[in-house]
Amino acid sequence: MSSITILVIFLCYTVLLFVISHFASRKSNNDTFFTGNRKSPWYVVAYGMIGASLSGVTFMSVPGYVNSTQFTYFGVVIGYVIGYLFIAYVLLPLYYKMNLTSIYTYLDRRFGASSRRTGSFFFIISRLLGSALRMYLAVFVLYEYVFKDWNLPFWVPALVFIILILAYTFRGGIKAVLWTDTLQTTFLLLATFVTIVYILRNLDMSLFDLLRDASSKGYTKLIESDWRSGNYIWKQIASGAFITIAMTGLDQDMMQKNLTCKSLKEARKNVISLSISLVFVNLMFLASGVALLYYSEVSGTPLPVDAAGHVVNDKIFPSIAFSLSKFTCVVFVIGLVAAAFSSADGTLTSLTTTFCYDFLLFDEKKKLSEDRKTKVRKMVHVAFAVLYLVVIVIFRPFHNDSLIKTLFDIASITYGPLLGLYSFGLFVKNRTPRAALVPVIAILSPTLCFILSRYSVEWLNGYKFGFELLILNGLITFFALLAVSRKSKQVGLE
Repeated sequence: MSSITILVIFLCYTVLLFVISHFASRKSNNDTFFTGNRKSPWYVVAYGMIGASLSGVTFMSVPGYVNSTQFTYFGVVIGYVIGYLFIAYVLLPLYYKMNLTSIYTYLDRRFGASSRRTGSFFFIISRLLGSALRMYLAVFVLYEYVFKDWNLPFWVPALVFIILILAYTFRGGIKAVLWTDTLQTTFLLLATFVTIVYILRNLDMSLFDLLRDASSKGYTKLIESDWRSGNYIWKQIASGAFITIAMTGLDQDMMQKNLTCKSLKEARKNVISLSISLVFVNLMFLASGVALLYYSEVSGTPLPVDAAGHVVNDKIFPSIAFSLSKFTCVVFVIGLVAAAFSSADGTLTSLTTTFCYDFLLFDEKKKLSEDRKTKVRKMVHVAFAVLYLVVIVIFRPFHNDSLIKTLFDIASITYGPLLGLYSFGLFVKNRTPRAALVPVIAILSPTLCFILSRYSVEWLNGYKFGFELLILNGLITFFALLAVSRKSKQVGLE
C-alpha cells in the first residue's frame, strides 16, 4: 500500500474524530473541560476507557511481547481484576465523598499542601513520560512505513499528531475525550480482530487449531514457575493488582474519566465492567501475538530485525499486517492512529487539570474569573503539548526493547511514591508524616529501587525484578513515612 493511501486514511479518520469532538464540545466551559459536568453515562466511560487503558502499547507491544514471554503476561491481567475491585470499593467512594476534581486534593486534606504537590508532581512526571512513549510507538510505526520514504525528519509527524490532539481537546477537554475514546476503542479492537481472522483464513485453520499447534511450539506458556524470573506467576498477579491501583486508581487521567459519571453507583459499574472487559480484550491481544508468530513461521514471512539481527518485537504486528492484504493494512493504520490519539488526549487534559488545581490552586482562588481561568488553562494545555513533543523526539534513539516493558519499568519507579502515600493516608490512623520530609522520601524511595533493580542479579543470587518493583517502591515509601510521622487528630480510611 502506498504512503499516499495511508496518509489519506489518516486524514479521513482525523476528520471523523474532529466531528465527534465538535458535537461533544458544544456549550463547553471550564467545568466541562475538567469534569464533563459530571453527566457522563457510565457505559460510555467504560467502553472508551478500554482504548485508554490499552493504547498503542497493548495494541502493538503485547502481541510482540509474546515472542519473548509467551502468555505469562496474562498473570498481570488476572491481577488487574483484583486491582479494579479495590478501586471500585475503596478509592471511588472516597473520591466521590470528597467531591474531588483533582484526586491529589485528598493528599492535601490528609497531610497538607506539600504532600499534594508531591503526589501531583510524580503523576505529572509519570504520565508525561508514559503517555508520550505510548504515542511515540504509533508515530514510530507511521514514520517507518510512511514518512521515512518522504525524507521527513521524525519530529514532523510527531508535531502533526500533537497539534491535532491539542486542537480537538482545546475546548471540550475531558468531555470531548470521553466521546472520541469510544471511536478509538472500536478501531483498536477491530484492527486486532481483523488481523487474527485474516491469518486464520490464510492458514485455513480455526483459532482452536492455531492455539493447539502454537502450544506445542511453546508460544502459549502461561505459568513461569521460577521465582527468580521477572515473569514468575505470583509476582505477575501481585504486580498486576498494584499496577492497576497505582496506574488507574491513583492516576488523575484515568480517575478523571471515572469522576465524570453521575454518581458513585454508576462509576462503580464502569470500573467493574471495564475490569471484566479487559480480561477478554487482553486475551485477544495475546492470541493475536500467537497468530502473528505462528503465521510467520508457517508462511516463511520473516520477522523484523534490527541491524544486529535481533527481532524487534514492536514491529512484528505492523510488518505482518502490512504483508497480509490491503484491507488488513487499512484497518491496522486506522487502529494505529486510534492508538496514538487515545494515548495522549486524556493525558493532556489530565495534566492540565492537575497543574491548574494542584499548583495554580483553581479550587481555592474564588476571586479568579472564569475568563482568566480559561486563558490560564489554555496556556497550560499548550505547554504540556510542547513537553509531549520533546519527550517523543528525545526517546527515539533509546527505543531498543518492547515498549510495554519500558513503560512498566517507568511506572514502577514513578508511581511507587504515590502508592506509598495513599496507602499511608488510607490505612494509618491518627498519624501524619512531617511535611518537609515527604518530598525527600518520595525522591529517595524510587532512587533506591532503581539502583536495586540494576544490580539485583549480582546482589540477590540471580533474582531479577519484574513489575513487582512497584510494590517494593510503595513499601519503602510507606515505612519511611511511618518512621517520620507523629500523632495527629486526623484519621486514615473513613
